[in-house]
Amino acid sequence: MRVNIDDYRGVWVYIEQKKGQLLDVGLELLAAGRDLADKLEVDLCGVLLGEEVKSLTKDVFEAGADKVYLIDDPVLHYYRTETYMTAVGDLVRKYKPEIFLYGATSNGKDLASAVATDVLCGLTADTTLMDVDVEKRLFEASRPAFGGNIMATILCKKHRPQMATVRPKVIKRLPLQAGRTGEVIEETINVKEEDLQTKVLKIVKDAKKAVNLEEASVIVAAGKGIKDEKGFAMVRELAETLNASLGASRDVVEAGICGHDHQVGQTGVTVTPKVYIAIGISGAIQHLVGMQNSELIIAINNDREAPIFQAAHYGIVADAFTVVPMLTTAFKEALSHSETEEGVTSRG
Repeated sequence: MRVNIDDYRGVWVYIEQKKGQLLDVGLELLAAGRDLADKLEVDLCGVLLGEEVKSLTKDVFEAGADKVYLIDDPVLHYYRTETYMTAVGDLVRKYKPEIFLYGATSNGKDLASAVATDVLCGLTADTTLMDVDVEKRLFEASRPAFGGNIMATILCKKHRPQMATVRPKVIKRLPLQAGRTGEVIEETINVKEEDLQTKVLKIVKDAKKAVNLEEASVIVAAGKGIKDEKGFAMVRELAETLNASLGASRDVVEAGICGHDHQVGQTGVTVTPKVYIAIGISGAIQHLVGMQNSELIIAINNDREAPIFQAAHYGIVADAFTVVPMLTTAFKEALSHSETEEGVTSRG
């Protein structure tokens, strides 16, 4: 079904919350949305759903939104596709945004795909770069394609809104502007609990201990250059010495050397640690998109032409099997010396 695309204006961001706490990804997307909205000279709007979440609108404005569309209703206490899709779909049909961004979280991806089928528009998944053709008012959503060998820019020319999911940690949040306010547009949802097909009876957390790379401040990551389990053990020892988290490229995970929860990159997690040490990682684009926003990147690789050096702040062109044990020994000695000095100081 064709729509009159001239009727659609504004950039929207789905503001995801959990138990009354905003998730960072929505606030990160406001930074991307701000740039798009300024270029198109339209409002940047947050969409906030839940129960007793009105107080969160203050944080959304301070993170950059001009308006917040709010539906605060007990039926939205838990995320369920049926209720959230109905709420967002009704907002889209009434207010007609031209661009709509969602975090590529479990809920964000589920909601975006449901809304796309409800309002009959396109959706670009796992976007890593965004821009807009101002003259044609076309949203340019780019993501790695064909195994990460190219960047594909996807356009939605005939339908609105133009929607995309964006991975967490790809975009840095704007500095908070204390006291910044905007317009709250409150709406209601025409769904009753007794009419729903799904009921939430109990929330059971996964007891499995997961690797939380997304929150790590230091990550030591292994690539195909470490060759096998013996090489991975060498990288693990360096990570343990530095009290760092252990990451890996897709090659290492697919070789069965470590689990998928260690994988950084397009098909793993996106990370932004203070320090990222890449050992034996070539720097394929699908890996770079997952770590290129790290504050300090140190790369160790024996191929001086490896793409990882284009992203690294410091590079060591050498055999990892020679350099990494030397680094581990040096760090152990330095940390031991530091602890000894602290002990002397405290006793003194």
